[in-house]
Amino acid sequence: MAQYTLNPPLNETDVPDSPRPLLEAWLADAAAVPMQEPTAMTLATVGADGQPSARIVLFKGFHQDQLTFYTNYESHKGRDLAANPRVALTFWWDRLERQVRVEGRVEKLPEELSHRYFYRRIRESQIGALTSRQSQVVATRAELDARFDDNAQRYAGTEVPRPAFWGGYGVTPALVEFWQGRHGRLHDRLQYRRSGDGWILERLEP
Repeated sequence: MAQYTLNPPLNETDVPDSPRPLLEAWLADAAAVPMQEPTAMTLATVGADGQPSARIVLFKGFHQDQLTFYTNYESHKGRDLAANPRVALTFWWDRLERQVRVEGRVEKLPEELSHRYFYRRIRESQIGALTSRQSQVVATRAELDARFDDNAQRYAGTEVPRPAFWGGYGVTPALVEFWQGRHGRLHDRLQYRRSGDGWILERLEP
């Protein structure tokens, strides 16, 4: 059973005026602890039919104050985002007894950012992005592998084109909540709410 004894108190007087520096610090703390994906975050969306959906994506840094990730625009999540730009993100680091929640609106990143990131990926991932009709039904794994091999052969020795259906999104946060475990389950919860050009900092009861 979790005892939540790792962290010192999370006090209002010890945190910055805006959430980004604290999130960057917590991400750095997570990267220093052995875990497979310290930048993994749950992305929750709602489709045109009102059905919520959630999945894990990888945080790929900040663009201005936006939290960014990359995906297939024609995937399930891409269709949800086209219908409803309101999203929620959650980071959970169990070894640090910390969680961060983000609520905000999403928009596609500029093409040059998607292009730049695509060509930082390893070649196999570039071919995979071109190959996958993400979220569509496929009859067999063999069919998917054959399509990948065809693309690998087609672009052997040449640049893999970034498909128009693949790129980045940026989430502009309206609310960011930092949760930290404390003894007796009287956890610390500090919430930043956007107000005009600044932020309001509030403590929430656990």
